[in-house]
Amino acid sequence: MKKIFIIIPLFLSGFLFSQKKPQKKPVKKTNVAAKFNYHDEFKKISDEIMTNGTAYDNLGQLTKGVGPRFSATPGYAKAVEWAEKKFKDIGIEMIWRQEAKAPVWIRGKESLQIKTGNGDWRNIRMLSFGNSEGTGGKDLTGEIVLINSTSELNALSVGQLKDKIVFVNVPMDPKIINTSDAYLIAAKSKLISASVIAKTGAKALIIRSLTTANDDVPHAKMIYYEPDDKVKIPALSIGVRSADELEKLLKKQKVTAKINMTAESKGDTTNPNIIAEIQGRKDSKVIVLGAQLDSWDFGEGAIDDGTGVVQCIEVLRTLKALGFENNHTIRVVLYANSENGGQGREMYAAYVKKKDERHVFALGTDAGGYSPRGFSLDMSPQRRRQIFEWKNYFLPYGIYDFDQTEAIQDISPLKKLDIPLAELVVDTQRYFDYHHSTEDTFDKVNKRELLLGAVAMTQLIFMIDKNW
Repeated sequence: MKKIFIIIPLFLSGFLFSQKKPQKKPVKKTNVAAKFNYHDEFKKISDEIMTNGTAYDNLGQLTKGVGPRFSATPGYAKAVEWAEKKFKDIGIEMIWRQEAKAPVWIRGKESLQIKTGNGDWRNIRMLSFGNSEGTGGKDLTGEIVLINSTSELNALSVGQLKDKIVFVNVPMDPKIINTSDAYLIAAKSKLISASVIAKTGAKALIIRSLTTANDDVPHAKMIYYEPDDKVKIPALSIGVRSADELEKLLKKQKVTAKINMTAESKGDTTNPNIIAEIQGRKDSKVIVLGAQLDSWDFGEGAIDDGTGVVQCIEVLRTLKALGFENNHTIRVVLYANSENGGQGREMYAAYVKKKDERHVFALGTDAGGYSPRGFSLDMSPQRRRQIFEWKNYFLPYGIYDFDQTEAIQDISPLKKLDIPLAELVVDTQRYFDYHHSTEDTFDKVNKRELLLGAVAMTQLIFMIDKNW
């Protein structure tokens, strides 16, 4: 049965929360350009956050109090109420909800067993791909075939994989130092596309988890079926150790798998983006910060992306605490449905285009709350040069990397509107140990690293507001 979530406007302590943007209050305009000692201003920001920052405590509340907040679940609805209250608590008056389409997908029960010859069935830890088709709660049994390269796949004749279960054991490339790059390369491989594998006649896909960890924890992945798929096969991931052991077995003997997944899709509903802002005193141009509010259904979503959520809230809290008089409107968008659809980010971009809102800058944070290293600048060379000129102000805070040029997080659809984009760059060496897994928990986050990220973000927002 299709589930419909009806979001009712809430009136809490005089603050309006609704699906429509509240009317802005008149703000006294100021045309006098203040002069700043940027080193002093950066220190004020850093001292405030490192001394009084609430991001870490907020993250504990979000991960332990709210818990998993998957799209179209009561957990996400609870996260929405939590976020609205946090913005209200720091004195933000302009807060509203923006509804976005979200798929209703239920993981249900899932299991994977393997056996060799006449041996006994053995359980293997697994996770279904997000939005994957299930097996209808029935056992799907078949011989496993190992394929580890596109050349191996292309060399197979028609029918060789019919009714087989394809297993792909391709690790993230350890030679690539930037683990985000390694992940993206692996994730884009057609070997782990259920649609590609289904066209061979195979009836299921098993992959090695995309992770840098050396353990047996499975990591989830989002599935994308093509519109012309005649058959939608189930897909799942297993941990690194199970994957390596399975490959060794397959090189010696025939291995059979038995998959049982009750996963199912039940149409669409809506989930809201949460938007909060401090109005600009000079004009209505917008500087936006973004992070995803949702998480996977099985974990706390601490590094992905609870850290980004609380850092964005911390930026607004700090600006309010320091009495910052911003020229432009500074807005935070907490995006819905990032993990299994991306509809929240598309909805916000469509809203900006429809309203013809002038956005001067967008900053994303979705890399785990680790030690900040810089900003990836996806913008014109002229804008990049302007930020390069501020590098010396950032260096005392460990921020030195301004050389990366892609923004691929939830702010990315804004690029089509010619809005300059940036992402917080952090040390990601541990990020993919926990990404999309049950190990993505509050205890993996270091308070000082988390706050330092919020410091760098607030400093950059300050500079953009004063100079663009």
